[in-house]
Amino acid sequence: MEANAQITLPNLEGEINRNLYFFKGEKISIEGQNISINKRIKLNPRIPTTIKNGNKPTHLLLLQGKPIGEPVAKYGPFVMNTNAELQQAINDFQNTQFGGWPWPKKEQVHGDLKGRFAKHSDGRIEDKSK
Repeated sequence: MEANAQITLPNLEGEINRNLYFFKGEKISIEGQNISINKRIKLNPRIPTTIKNGNKPTHLLLLQGKPIGEPVAKYGPFVMNTNAELQQAINDFQNTQFGGWPWPKKEQVHGDLKGRFAKHSDGRIEDKSK
């Protein structure tokens, strides 16, 4: 959000989850309540919500959606539907690193000048450093 900007999120009907992440900036207020940086705010999507920004630009991430109604099994970065699927995903990772590590060393480090890049599974390299 730009400095001193204000936005009102409209209300939504139905079963919706709405979360706002305040991760960069100085301060915001939501419905008159001051919120500090690096916070997740669970919003009620059934009522309009006004967000006011402070004197500096702010970065927010709004995530909302309908619950999928699926069971969840989680462990670290792994999220599946059942414990059996979870164990299989962990085994797959331990055995193959999900397709292998494409670098010559496990602790591969690229220099500061390399910039952002991605090596895709088809071998194509996307280089953002140029």
